Amino acid sequence: MRKLIVFFLLLGGCAVRNHAPPFANKPYAPFSRAAAVAIARGEWRLWGRRVDDDAGAGYVQRAATMAERQTGLWQRVGLYWWIGMNAGTPDSRWTGKHDAQGHVFPVARNGDYAWSAAFISYVMRMAGAGRNFPYAADHAHYINAAARAARGDASHPELIAENPAHYAPRLGDLVCFARGAARSMRFADLPTAHPFPAHCGIVVDGAPHVIAIIGGNVDDSVTMTHLHANNQGELSGNRENWFVVLRVLYTVN
Repeated sequence: MRKLIVFFLLLGGCAVRNHAPPFANKPYAPFSRAAAVAIARGEWRLWGRRVDDDAGAGYVQRAATMAERQTGLWQRVGLYWWIGMNAGTPDSRWTGKHDAQGHVFPVARNGDYAWSAAFISYVMRMAGAGRNFPYAADHAHYINAAARAARGDASHPELIAENPAHYAPRLGDLVCFARGAARSMRFADLPTAHPFPAHCGIVVDGAPHVIAIIGGNVDDSVTMTHLHANNQGELSGNRENWFVVLRVLYTVN
């Protein structure tokens, strides 16, 4: 009986390890800003180098034209869910147009399957974060984790929440805004007791007064957005309320 229990424990461990490639689970190389940026840029190129600097003005969702529903790309979203989420979660079986049972969901329910946080989780896991990242299907989970770390409530933080009014995002950091009913949130409101709608992108480039980020599920694609910055490189004067920067704690800086 004892041998049988050990067998199933080992089998379960293999399932967890095999949920992502061995090089990402181990990982083979140290977690680094360069790796995260390179992976995000690679995904952006795969999706056709889309740029949206006007908050999707004029973009219309139609099943026939939505990138995430096209052959070759809905499968890619499925990889973000499968690799980005921890093993055993129902949403790890979703794709860009399928639920956990493999049924195509209607465009009207797209918001129930938003994959922007899965994309960030995928990039971080593939870049070598291993167990050292709070992978989640919603951005609020790791925003709040970073906020608790900033307060000193986390003994081994992976992220530190920074006030964008005083911190200039660096390559590989995450910048986030709150959406919908939470759109007026401020940095001082963190951490929250409950989840809230949000979006995060990864910083992939910086130039005087401009920061480039890449995010998933922007216009139903992996998309680059350019944000305004002041002379110190801090976010300022943008359409959305980019109310927090998540400083990623990489082993290689």
